[in-house]
Amino acid sequence: MENNQHSGALSRLLILLGLAVSAVGFWLFAPNRPLLHDDLLVLDAHLDTPAVLDRPGFDITARHDPHHDFSQVDVPRMRDGGLDGGFWVIYTPQGRLTEDGFAAALAHARHRNTLIDDMVASHSEIFAHATLAEHAAPIAAAGKRVVFKSIENAYPLGMDVSLLDEFYAKGVRMIGLVHMSNNQFADSSTDKNGPKWGGLSPLGRQLVERANALGMVIDASHAHDATLAQLIELSRTPIILSHSGAKHIFDHPRNVPDDLLQKLAAQGGVIHINSLSGYLKTLQSDPERRPALMALYGDLRANPPQTLAEQDAFLARRRAIDAQYPPDFADFADVMAHIQHALTILGPQHVGIGLDWDGGGGVAALHDIAALPKITQAMQRAGYARQQLSDVWSGNLLRLLRQAHAARQH
Repeated sequence: MENNQHSGALSRLLILLGLAVSAVGFWLFAPNRPLLHDDLLVLDAHLDTPAVLDRPGFDITARHDPHHDFSQVDVPRMRDGGLDGGFWVIYTPQGRLTEDGFAAALAHARHRNTLIDDMVASHSEIFAHATLAEHAAPIAAAGKRVVFKSIENAYPLGMDVSLLDEFYAKGVRMIGLVHMSNNQFADSSTDKNGPKWGGLSPLGRQLVERANALGMVIDASHAHDATLAQLIELSRTPIILSHSGAKHIFDHPRNVPDDLLQKLAAQGGVIHINSLSGYLKTLQSDPERRPALMALYGDLRANPPQTLAEQDAFLARRRAIDAQYPPDFADFADVMAHIQHALTILGPQHVGIGLDWDGGGGVAALHDIAALPKITQAMQRAGYARQQLSDVWSGNLLRLLRQAHAARQH
């Protein structure tokens, strides 16, 4: 009888423990549970939001709708998604390789830099500049959003690499050499005419040396594979891919093959996975959609909106195109496939997140930054521990910053 009582008590205890474990498991893995996400320092390596700051009347402190005005980052959604900040991008479209082209591009880059500075100055209770890795955590701990700066496309520097010093003095700590087309520094992965330099140009090699001397992280996103290989060999500090993908998952020129990713990791570099649908999978959009969008954005470049009414008219045209030729988005699972592949072949110390917000990123169920906790949930379900999640969300990015700064010579 005594043994039966002990046996029954033990059985009830085991049942209760089982229920408790199940409850904890449900609490941890419930679909809407942020898990560890809110406790992590969450940084994105590539925020194109300064392009949106340039819109007439845009208010970064107000909540916006990605399906209405196509913006993906604002303060309310940063709070919703637990985004502590990241690299805010000074992006310049590729233009002519002429003195006039360089001058216009430099003015544009300086203007974009001023937009970032004005955002921080106007909302100093919300944002704070960061130039060292050590700045990020205290800023976030104070309840503010971290503002690092990067340059996407070095085209505005013209033929004078010493202009990089000006942007370093203004707080820029990352430099991407090239964008959609070849320029004076390097070959792009997507130039319709193919490579021009066979990787880096002689001027591009000078730019790498200057960036290393200043202590800036070098970004090879958009670069041709030959350019990336040469950057890995030439740079004294690890290379970043701030918003790229895995060619093994989807064969697109913007994505990087495994052998190069492994060389990147061997040098200490990091790939930050993006969420631009067309780089993740083959899309099934109406063939008339692309020409319509190209015409719209051609008009935008020729006549940028100067008033709120003009901006509203532009957005209305964009929504009309979406209504007539609906977009096809990749899925959240496609983003995770690229992340998981990179994690598998490189390890969590060489993978990060750079989803290309406000620059074309966003997929179904991940249309803006409010949905960022889903990535943490998916990684935790896959078995990644807290420290590994911390590395992916910010630790690896900050390590690159520390390494670049430690190696500076000026």
